Amino acid sequence: MSKVVERRLRVRRMEGVENGSAKINPKAAQFLGITDLVEVVLVGKRRFRFKAVLSEATPTNEVWINPGEALAYGIADNSIATIRRPLKA
Repeated sequence: MSKVVERRLRVRRMEGVENGSAKINPKAAQFLGITDLVEVVLVGKRRFRFKAVLSEATPTNEVWINPGEALAYGIADNSIATIRRPLKA
């Protein structure tokens, strides 16, 4: 049984991020084992999956998502969420 690696990171709304994508720092992605998809879990129950885009411009303690998509999902700017590799693909 393998242990799920997850980390609490800040979710930011950022212009220039495509719909369905989330920008994450390559070092954070490597630590979490993220290669193609990233799962954002808010308040323990609300889960969203995004295509992972590795970006050196993104700080290691943040994940950037599209502002329009964040509004549609009800994700506040600068909120804390659990970030991990999706449990089931």
